[in-house]
Amino acid sequence: MLELQTIRENRAFVIERLAVKNLDAVATVDEIIALDQERRNLQKELDDTLALSNKLAKEIGQYFKSGQKEKAEEAKKETSELKVKSKSLSDELDQIVERLNGRLVELPNMPHESVPTGKSADDNEKVHEEGTIPTMDEDALPHWELADKYQIIDFNLGSKVTGAGFPFYRGKGARLQRALINFFLDEALDSGYLEYQPPLLINEDSGFGTGQLPDKEGQMYYVGEDKLYLIPTAEVPITNIYRNVMLTEGDLPIKNVAYSNCFRREAGSYGKDVRGLNRLHQFDKVEIVQIQHPDRSYETLEEMKEHVAGLLRKLELPFRILRLCGGDMSFTSALTFDFEVYSAAQKRWLEVSSVSNFESYQSNRMKLRFKDESGKTRLAHTLNGSALALPRIVAALLENNQTDDGILIPKALQRYTGFELID
Repeated sequence: MLELQTIRENRAFVIERLAVKNLDAVATVDEIIALDQERRNLQKELDDTLALSNKLAKEIGQYFKSGQKEKAEEAKKETSELKVKSKSLSDELDQIVERLNGRLVELPNMPHESVPTGKSADDNEKVHEEGTIPTMDEDALPHWELADKYQIIDFNLGSKVTGAGFPFYRGKGARLQRALINFFLDEALDSGYLEYQPPLLINEDSGFGTGQLPDKEGQMYYVGEDKLYLIPTAEVPITNIYRNVMLTEGDLPIKNVAYSNCFRREAGSYGKDVRGLNRLHQFDKVEIVQIQHPDRSYETLEEMKEHVAGLLRKLELPFRILRLCGGDMSFTSALTFDFEVYSAAQKRWLEVSSVSNFESYQSNRMKLRFKDESGKTRLAHTLNGSALALPRIVAALLENNQTDDGILIPKALQRYTGFELID
C-alpha cells in the first residue's frame, strides 16, 4: 500500500508513476487526498471535543467542592452533550477511515524510475543473455513426450486422480524433483539464507499483507469452511512472519529461504503454451525472501539476481533476463526482473523466475517497521525471488539434454540425483 504522506505531498509524481502501469489514477488519488483531509479535520474536531470534555470533568469536581452546585450541573449537562457529539464524530471518523483505506488498497505500487513503459510482455526490456542455445535434431521431443517415453512424469494419472495441471512424478522424475529442491536450498544456505518450512495455508490477513488480497483472490484456491487460502508461493507465509513486527536496524538484512508446494488456479489458461509442465495448478518452488533497509534494497535486488543467474549457470541452461515493463508488472512490485530459459524442443523461452523489489508497499500493509540508529521508526523494504520454480526448469533440462542414449543430468545435480542419465 502506498504511503498516505507520499500521495498527499507528491500528487503529480504519484499519478505520473502509476501511469507507467497504464493506470489513470487521477480520480482515485484526488479522492484519497480529499478523504484524508476530511479525516484530519474530523480527528481535530474529535480531539478538541474530548479535550473540552476532560476539562469540564475536572471543573465539575471543583464546582462541587466550592459549593457552586448550579455551575456544576451546567457543566455536567454540557459534558453529556459533548459525549454524544464525540460518539457521533468517532463513528463518522471510522466510516471515513474505512472509505480511505478502501481507496488506498486500490492503488498498485509505483514502478521504479527504470521501469520501461509498455502494455504487455512484448514491451519488456532484455538486459542480459548468456549461454549457448543447443541445436537439436528435427526429431527432438518436447518434454511431455520425453516424460512419457521414460515414464518419469504421468500427466494422465494426475488428471484421473485430481485434474489437469496436477501431474504425478515417478521414478527418476521424482528423484530429479527432489534433487533440484535440495540443490536450490543448499545454494541458498551457502549464500546466508535461513531455511523455513512454511504452512501451505494462509489466512486473509496474510493474503492482504503481501498484496494477494483483494487483488488476486480469483487466482488462489479457497477453503471456504475455514476461510483459508492455499499459498501461491512461499513468499506469502515467509514475508508475513514479520507482519506487525518492529525490528531494529541491526536486524537487517533478514534473509530467508523456503521450499513449498505452490497452488494457482490459473483460470482461463489454455492452448499450447500450457501443455505439459509449462503451466500447472500445483508445482514446487524454492523462494528467497529478504527484508532490507530502504537505502540498500536495490543493491540487494542485484545480489538476488546474481544468485538466480548462478543457479542457471550451474544447471548449464541458456538464459536471459528481462526488465518488466509497466504493463507486465505485478500489482505490488516496484521493479521486477524475469529470468527465462531456452527450451530447445519447443523453440521458445520459458519464464522460470521473477525477482522483485516491493520497496515499502508490502511493509506498509503489514506494518513491518524498524527503528533506525536515530530511533526513528521507518518502513522496511521487502524483496523476493524464485530460486527456482521447478516445472519449466525440468522441461528445459529434459529437452535440452536429450540424447540417443537418454537424458543427461548436469554435473551440479548428479550428487543429488545419484545418477547421470535418465534412460
